[in-house]
Amino acid sequence: METKQRQNREIIMGLAGFVAVVAVVALVGWFVLDSKDSSLQGEVEVEEYRVSFKVPGRIQQLCVQEGDYVRKGDTLAILDAPDIEAKQSQAMSVEEAASALAEKANNGARSEQIRGAYELWQQAKAAVEIAQKSYDRVTRLFDAGVVTAQKKDEAEAQLKAYTAQCEAAKSQYEMAKKGARAEDKKAAAAQRGQARGVVDEVNSYVREMVQLAQFDGEVTTIYPKVGELVGSGTPVMTISMMEDAWGVFNIREDRLQGMKMNDEIKAYVPALDKDITLKIFAIKDQGSFAVWKATKENGAYDLKTFEVKARPTQKVEGLRPGMSLIYK
Repeated sequence: METKQRQNREIIMGLAGFVAVVAVVALVGWFVLDSKDSSLQGEVEVEEYRVSFKVPGRIQQLCVQEGDYVRKGDTLAILDAPDIEAKQSQAMSVEEAASALAEKANNGARSEQIRGAYELWQQAKAAVEIAQKSYDRVTRLFDAGVVTAQKKDEAEAQLKAYTAQCEAAKSQYEMAKKGARAEDKKAAAAQRGQARGVVDEVNSYVREMVQLAQFDGEVTTIYPKVGELVGSGTPVMTISMMEDAWGVFNIREDRLQGMKMNDEIKAYVPALDKDITLKIFAIKDQGSFAVWKATKENGAYDLKTFEVKARPTQKVEGLRPGMSLIYK
């Protein structure tokens, strides 16, 4: 009997202990899940840009290393692209040929050609004078009844033929003096301009074979190795502009606490062990894809997440991307 009573007491005590443990766990869970952390964690970000070549080729030289600080205009990388160099030679040859044709059209015929055309014209004029004298003489003899009408007709036909030849020689001489037609000159000039445009285009590709820094910044990542092939637009390295840093906080809307644009907030930087002041410059809804908390089961509402960006009011030495920010 006593043994049975002792077993009952042990069962009751076990049940009581189990209930006590469950109650403690439930109470702790309630306070943990329902409590609101007094601090919010953010992260430092900086503006950055990626360096890439406009043309494909092989990396010939990397002039910087990860961690180097570069200034605007510093050489970053050099590309080896034999195809572009060959196209440059072709384009320059085409431009030279087009320029030669344009100069020929503008300068007209050579002096030797003009002199030759003039001599032919003078010969034709002399032939016309002789034919005219022969015709006059035959005409007088015909009027005197010495020669037949056929002789007169032959002399007249010869005079007309020499006269036509003289006019043709004169036209050739004038054409040689004037040079090419205005339309031909325009066509030659347009062809030269087209060839020059091709040369400028190829030269722009050649300049792209040497990449220069567009802004001051730190080389954070280099992707290819020397000797590797890269395509057009493929990122070669990333430059971070350390001078332009800001903090990013993802805050649930019930924690915004009236934050608004241009407000100043305080944040602790664990890596630097110091507090800094930041000024809010952007507040943006993260959208339905972002983290949110459903509270409708409690009769409340769904809580969305907002991205808050704030920039330090003063320059902070040593502040780097990726560092944590604790906002309280």
